[in-house]
Amino acid sequence: MFIISHYPLAVVVCFLTMLCWGSWANTQKLATQSVPTTIFYRDYTYGILLLSLLLAFTLGSTGSAGRSFLTDLGQAETTNVVYALVGGFVFNIANILIVVGIELAGLSVAMPVGIGLALILGVVVNYILSPVGNVGLLSGGVFSIFLAVVFSALAYRSKSSDDQPVSMRGLVISLVGGFLMSFFFYFVAKAMAANFASPAAGLLTPYTALVLFGLGVVVSTPFFLPILRRFTGKSAAQTVAYSEVSVRNHGIGMVGGMVWCLGMASSLLASGEAGYAISYGLGQGATIVAVLWGVFIWHEFRGAPSASNRYLTLMGVCYVLGLVLIIAAK
Repeated sequence: MFIISHYPLAVVVCFLTMLCWGSWANTQKLATQSVPTTIFYRDYTYGILLLSLLLAFTLGSTGSAGRSFLTDLGQAETTNVVYALVGGFVFNIANILIVVGIELAGLSVAMPVGIGLALILGVVVNYILSPVGNVGLLSGGVFSIFLAVVFSALAYRSKSSDDQPVSMRGLVISLVGGFLMSFFFYFVAKAMAANFASPAAGLLTPYTALVLFGLGVVVSTPFFLPILRRFTGKSAAQTVAYSEVSVRNHGIGMVGGMVWCLGMASSLLASGEAGYAISYGLGQGATIVAVLWGVFIWHEFRGAPSASNRYLTLMGVCYVLGLVLIIAAK
């Protein structure tokens, strides 16, 4: 199977994760202009599973390193299969809350707040699992990210006015989603072998773990969709059958899932060389990418007071500083 064996390449791949995780939500903004969020999200989960299988049967089944996908799946211990599936369950409920936050608060606010919190807690949790990297630099990077989250919340609050009141519900839901999001990677990583080139018996390679993760996402979606119906206006107000949605809109949702899955695959592959805390932390720098989309493409802060723009600038500076410190940690 294809693996990454050099730290500089691992960092580059982590930036691919950052780009993918920061960009997938654009498909939500596009699709939900004409279809319910629940239908978009179903297609999104199908896209995750589809690309995970494609990667498993291509990059995960060629080359001399590690084990091929089917061989690896056949020898996996039940405990590790369950860990990967649980990772999909935890991610799914967390991501649905982030999706709700995006609809209520906007892409440039929900992602920094929710994913920023996920980054802070996730780096700590994954460092405990795999203590790779300088603790001082990692701590400095996490604290800088924390400041970025604070500035994002302040920008959101400053945006509110008598003419454009802003509900805090989207902010709170994003925080809850971010808290849960910080734990999903831990479960997936716990199922994986530390050495991808010569994986220990019973443990999973990244490609197998990704497929089981994707399966967990798809299987758990029907249980979590009522949350979307409860909090997203379009989903609650419309009754649209899945078969009534155009092929184009189904495709947009699937592309969103595939983009996110490519980021997840990149993060898992990079973790072998960079360590789980660094690969996860860099990937969650996706928030700055999401803010750029939200501010410059979707114009979510158009007409906002100057204070909001100052807070957004400070947020960007803190995020970049945090990412630099996390990269320097190894």
